[in-house]
Amino acid sequence: MFTVVDMSTTTTDVSREDEIEFHADLHALLCGLEADPSLFLADELRERLIALDDFDAGFGGFDFEDSTRCTDSRLHHRAKALRTRLEAANSELYRSVRFDIVRRGQPRTLLYWLSDSAGQNQSKNPLPGMGFDYRDELLSGVLQLREPSEPNLQRSPEMVPYQPTPVRHILHLIATTALAEDDVFVDLGSGLGHVPLLVSMVTGAHSLGIEVQAPYVASARECAQSLHLSRVRFIAQDAREADLSSGTVFYLYSPFKGSILSDVLSALRMESARRSIKICTLGPCSPTVANETWLKATAPPDTGRITVFNPQ
Repeated sequence: MFTVVDMSTTTTDVSREDEIEFHADLHALLCGLEADPSLFLADELRERLIALDDFDAGFGGFDFEDSTRCTDSRLHHRAKALRTRLEAANSELYRSVRFDIVRRGQPRTLLYWLSDSAGQNQSKNPLPGMGFDYRDELLSGVLQLREPSEPNLQRSPEMVPYQPTPVRHILHLIATTALAEDDVFVDLGSGLGHVPLLVSMVTGAHSLGIEVQAPYVASARECAQSLHLSRVRFIAQDAREADLSSGTVFYLYSPFKGSILSDVLSALRMESARRSIKICTLGPCSPTVANETWLKATAPPDTGRITVFNPQ
């Protein structure tokens, strides 16, 4: 004889318990955030970003009215309102940074945030890997780079999909190369261009981004123009065909491999015979560059950190 169990009732009870627990957790988070008015001060960027991450990780983004998880309409609207306030406070900070750059010609507010993290020695010895932190959120909010249209060029198997360099590694590159205003920084495979943009803003150096995908270059140029950054240029060109004669510091975040990387390194070797240059790498291309007999790394190559090479 078989016993029939009504599983629908059991499932409903479990779902109801999950819903109650979800609402209780959300209510607790909201109460904690709403009780802290300092959270909306400009200097609390990191805390706001943590709060927004908590919203997204635990409760969803509340971007839609028809949230399927939060069935309590009052709680849902309360969460959306608080999230909107957090994002508005961040937007105001980003606006103030852009104001410094556009109107005053100097990124004082941006430098404040970057020096705050550098005080923890992270620019000299950053955490390895490609993870991002609040500085990347800050830079993204300041640059406001437009999402590019679909690439109009068929990607070669030797081209690597674009991935932005974490800000902490850009700061490390600047510090370890002693990059200065009289340098010319060249990013080979610059993507949306945030590395040349940040390098120029922080150091005053001329920067050049070389990127084969024209839609990415268009977005980078728009950003430079909107911030009135006259010392940054972007060109849509294959790195193998680009004029590298002005560069003093070159950067490769593994933008390509195989024969393309070999050809670019050969071109850089020719440039090194004419003047002093430095080559910086990040990611899987670092061991390949380390095998070049004409280059010597200033520290053991590490795919998770910036490696600087000098011609020898």
